[in-house]
Amino acid sequence: MENNKIKLTYREAIKQALRQALQEDEKVFLMGEDVGRYGGAFAVSKGLLQEFGPERIMDVPLSESGFVGAGIGAALNGMRPVVEVMTVNFSLLAMDQIVNNAATLLHMSGGQLNVPVVIRMGCGIGRQLAAQHSHSWEPLYAHIPGLKVVSAGTHDDARGMLLTALKDPDPVIIFEYTFLLNMEAEIAADAGAVDINSCKVRRTGKDISLVTYGAAVYKVLEAANELAAAGIDAEVIDLRVLRPIDMETIISSVRKTHRVLIIEEAWRSGGIAAEVSARIMENCFYDLDAPVQRLCGIEVPIPYPKHLEDAAVPQKEDIMLLVKKILQHD
Repeated sequence: MENNKIKLTYREAIKQALRQALQEDEKVFLMGEDVGRYGGAFAVSKGLLQEFGPERIMDVPLSESGFVGAGIGAALNGMRPVVEVMTVNFSLLAMDQIVNNAATLLHMSGGQLNVPVVIRMGCGIGRQLAAQHSHSWEPLYAHIPGLKVVSAGTHDDARGMLLTALKDPDPVIIFEYTFLLNMEAEIAADAGAVDINSCKVRRTGKDISLVTYGAAVYKVLEAANELAAAGIDAEVIDLRVLRPIDMETIISSVRKTHRVLIIEEAWRSGGIAAEVSARIMENCFYDLDAPVQRLCGIEVPIPYPKHLEDAAVPQKEDIMLLVKKILQHD
């Protein structure tokens, strides 16, 4: 440890956030499949059952609709449930509860009923979990009014987003990325709650704006650092909040760099990249020196073999190649 920094895995960052939340507020409890005795499908909640007991670390039946609904009910009655959905693919089984109940009750009750539930979902591609366990379905949830949707693409956000989300009076969906679980990074020793209202400029630059989120953030930063060696100064923006999108930060960047590439692991059609691209066109078209470009996941169910899985999502080399093409750089 140096300069008050600690090195930890993404998995440990999430666990520290959960532990802090449980310690600070007795109304907070965690519920999900295998979160207790098994220690979590990805070992994120290992040891928490022994520390906090079965009323606060609650194993549930394999029924997403049932336990997400129970979490919504608990939130309506003054509790602060953290509902873990093992993988985003399984969340479709709870779509009725999330979309037709959690997202709508404040509106349908004329402002009388808040639903302060936090739903964490394992998300993303890159662990050979094949087509039923590894999609990036953030765009589905970012489409829905009544939800706040955030993406923990860095260790700092994995450590801090939950703490802020639990203070929100309305439902928050947090996407966590299985690809990052074992990755180590340094964060401040006293890292805690982070803002969940805005984008973050992860790297400043003047030649092109690279806009991304989630598991792609570290890839894009690596690409930007290698591009710097070739004389290209790229700005990297981590969206972080997918609903509502913070356009001010993006527009400010576009007005400086005049070129944009949006990188997204989810499928291209109807994605977050499409939305951001449209908003850039609507708000700062005349600041652009080149068309907005998108680099997204290939539109196939995610394959199991490693080489095909890698080919299905943007990689560092793909990002670098397209940036050079946009800048007409040899």
